[in-house]
Amino acid sequence: MGNSRHFTNLLELNLAMLFVSTSGALGRYVDLPVPVTIATRGILAFIILYVYCRIKGISLLVGSSDGFMVILSGVLMCLHWLTYFYALQMSNVAIGMLSLFTYPVITAFLEPLILKSKFHRVHVLLGILVLFGVYFLSPEFDLGNSTTLAIGMGILSALCYALRNIILKSKTASYHGSMLMVYQTGIIGLLLFPALFFIDFRILLGQWEGIVALAVLTTAIGHTLFLLTFKHFSITSISIMSSIQPVFGIIIGAIFLGEIPAMTTLVGGMFILASVVIESVRASR
Repeated sequence: MGNSRHFTNLLELNLAMLFVSTSGALGRYVDLPVPVTIATRGILAFIILYVYCRIKGISLLVGSSDGFMVILSGVLMCLHWLTYFYALQMSNVAIGMLSLFTYPVITAFLEPLILKSKFHRVHVLLGILVLFGVYFLSPEFDLGNSTTLAIGMGILSALCYALRNIILKSKTASYHGSMLMVYQTGIIGLLLFPALFFIDFRILLGQWEGIVALAVLTTAIGHTLFLLTFKHFSITSISIMSSIQPVFGIIIGAIFLGEIPAMTTLVGGMFILASVVIESVRASR
């Protein structure tokens, strides 16, 4: 029974990653300024999730002691989305997604410090594997190189994402994942709403397919499913196992955008994704 439950939890996590991984191709597909894309994505997802919570009778009340942390997690999510989409625009789906997935090693070191959980030495090994992967993504370190800048943006995005996940880990036991995403998307929409005053509404309407897909598939479905899996694993385990996301993302990018990754990108990706297999086996035991 326990193995069956664990398998179901892993399946849910991978399904969440499949939906979330659409962000790479959609982030490249939507031809709008990044703040505008993120603002519209956040607002649409907020409306969808708010209506869903109302229909399902999911409470939207947040305890006074949790308010600050929920707001902070929303701000971090906003910074994560912004920096990630800039990374995608400056490079390609493969580079953007793989650089973001330095976040498992960042999480492995931050989680014991913040949540006072046990530090596992195997995570140092996994961290080294991830760092090797990042090296192969950009063997020429040049700040004038857009790929290097994209990787830097991706790593900054990873830091924000790791901190946000650690903060929300302690809240998923008390609050429904959909409810938490209502606040996340609402804060993002509120922070970036002014960006909509600097774009022609007709241009915005011309990109409606990509924005709706981002709001529904990636955000409302993908990120909510992802939050629901927080109850079953440690944040470090989740972050490492979710590194399967770049595989899905690169495949989607190759099919829909024709972006075939370079050999060095594939080598870097193999190092990063090797950590997924190791942690998945370790977590199941």
